[in-house]
Amino acid sequence: MDQKTFLSENAEAAELQRLIAVEQQKAQFQAQVHNFTDVCWDKCMDKPSSKLDSRTETCLVSCVERFIDTTLTITNRFTQMVQKGAH
Repeated sequence: MDQKTFLSENAEAAELQRLIAVEQQKAQFQAQVHNFTDVCWDKCMDKPSSKLDSRTETCLVSCVERFIDTTLTITNRFTQMVQKGAH
C-alpha cells in the first residue's frame, strides 16, 4: 500500500468517525426530547385538548427548563469531579 492510498483511507476513516459522532449526537438529542415529553407531558397535562392553554404551556416550558438546568448542573459537577480526579 502506498502512502497516498494510506492517507486516503485514513481520511475516509476520520470522516466516517465524524459522521458516526454526529449521528450519535442526533440520537442523544432525540432521546432527550423523548424524556422531556414523557416527564413534562405527564406532569403538566390534566386532560386531552385540541389546544394548549396558557397554564399548561407555562408548565411545559418551566418543566423543560428545569430538566435542562438540572442536566447541565449534573454534567458540570461530574466534569469537575473527573477533572479533580485526574490531577
